[in-house]
This record gives sequence, C-alpha cells and structure tokens, in this order.
Amino acid sequence: MDLATLIGIVGAIGLLIMAMLLAGDISMFVDVQSVIIVFGGSIFVVLSNYNLGQFFGIGKIIGKSFMFKLERPEELIEKSVEMADAARKGGFLALEEAEISNAFMQKGVDMLVDGHDADVVRATMQKDIDLTTERHETGSNMMMALADVAPAMGMIGTLIGLVAMLSNMDDPKAIGPAMAVALLTTLYGAFLANVIAIPIAAKLKLRMAEEKLNQELVLDAVLGIQDGQNPRVIEGLLKNYLAEGKRSVGATEE
Repeated sequence: MDLATLIGIVGAIGLLIMAMLLAGDISMFVDVQSVIIVFGGSIFVVLSNYNLGQFFGIGKIIGKSFMFKLERPEELIEKSVEMADAARKGGFLALEEAEISNAFMQKGVDMLVDGHDADVVRATMQKDIDLTTERHETGSNMMMALADVAPAMGMIGTLIGLVAMLSNMDDPKAIGPAMAVALLTTLYGAFLANVIAIPIAAKLKLRMAEEKLNQELVLDAVLGIQDGQNPRVIEGLLKNYLAEGKRSVGATEE
C-alpha cells in the first residue's frame, strides 16, 4: 500500500472536517442538492469524454495510486545479471526454468528461448511499453478532466443557487437554503478537484514513470542477454537507470 497517498488524502480530509467542526454544526456543510450537482454532474461530464470501457475501468486505475507493487530497479538488475550469467554458460534454454516474478521480463525471456531475433524482441517489448504508458496516461487524464470539471460544476451550482435566491426574495425562508446551495457547490467543486482528483492524477503519473523506467531497464537487459554481452557489462549498463548515489549499492561480486 502507498501510505503517502493514503495519509495525504485522509489527512487533508481530516483537517477539513476538523475546521468544519470548529465552525459549528457540521450538518450545515451537508447539502444533497449540491452533492448531486457537483459529484453527479462532474462524473457524467467526464463520462462524455471517454468510452464506457475506459470509464468503468477507472476504478482499477485509481487503485494503483493506493495499491501498487513494483519491483525495485536494483532487484531487476540483480536478476538480469543472474540470467545473463546463466545464458552465457548454458545458452538461452538455460533460462527456460528460471523463476522470474516480473511478467514483462518473463515475456522477454520467453522470446529469447523461442529464438526470436533482436528486432522482433525489441519491437514487441517496446509496443508493450507504449501501450502500458498509454493506459496510465488515460487514467491520469481522466482524473485531470475531473479536476477541471468539478470547479465548473461548482460554479454552475452557485449560479443555480443564486437564481433560486433572487427569484424568492419575497420569501425570507427560501433565501437561506438557496444561499447554502450557492456556496456549498463551490466548496464541493474545489474539494473534489484539489483534494481528490489532482493528487490521484499526480500519483498515477508517478506510477507511469516508475513502471516505464523498469520496463525500459528490462528491455535493455533482455537485448543485452540476447547479444551475449558480458554480465558485468550488462550490470554497468543497467545501473545507469539508478540514481548516482545508488549505483554502488548492491553491486554484484566479481
């Protein structure tokens, strides 16, 4: 679980609730009409920008901002060097029984075992990288679309509330509820955009960058193994994917 996402969003919501409690009765910040306008309206507007498959798949994509298991690059480098050493000693068939937890790496190794040439391996794996990146971008873009729409729906709700208020100026009892709708829709729109949608979109972009880096590392490793490069050469090449301060950490023994 990504504690940073959970703590950040829950913490922000908690502070907002605390501020509402300090302001008085929290029920005055709850308005069903405002919820329908902002949350319901925003969701349907975002739906209109995408197809049903993309829209109903957003739940799984959002889940990646909270629950996402990704191997550390150091672990991938260690495994790549291990497989490069095995391939030099026993050929590509020696990799057939290798235990590989990374599905993308397993796909590349299977192609080596099957005897595909370098161009086919590179094209196939690069296509996989591109499609994975595209899926991540779709999820992030959907959340940013929600962040753009929510304040606008809040403004629409504000205008609805003001129209209702101005049309009932002769009834003092109607002014309060109409003003509540006008103000609360703006509040809900800002909340949905800035506390929920934007942070999740940013985290999805981070996940996209992390997974793409790992996949590109694996691609270079598989091509290096196929080319018969020395395992130490492959290790040196792959360590370029690490931050400079981590390149000496976990170095493989000669």
